[in-house]
Amino acid sequence: MAKAKNTTFFCKECGAESPKWCGQCPSCHEWNTMVEAPQERALAGGIRKKTAPQYAPLRQAAPVTFDQVDCEAEPRINTGIEEFDRVLGGGIIRGSLVLLGGDPGIGKSTLLTQVCKALSDKEENVLY
Repeated sequence: MAKAKNTTFFCKECGAESPKWCGQCPSCHEWNTMVEAPQERALAGGIRKKTAPQYAPLRQAAPVTFDQVDCEAEPRINTGIEEFDRVLGGGIIRGSLVLLGGDPGIGKSTLLTQVCKALSDKEENVLY
């Protein structure tokens, strides 16, 4: 017998509750606002109460001008593949994510295999 699920889904916008995830909130009709959270929270005296999850307030972002942007250069790892490094602005930034896209058969996997070999030759850790 399957164990009962101890989580439910709550809407981040209106707090509506749903037993399963759905793309659109059934109450306020906002898209992609349903999040999974524990269904019940224990209170003092063993009483259980269903509660909506608490969210930290979002930081307010303000626009800035170009002269206010911090432009400190991040150290880059040079792969030795000149054009690849040029496209990335001088090499790979440690901890960054690079999305490589293109049509099938144009050499994405071949290029990445060459980059991985070049990095491993420089004794960098590589996971492909």
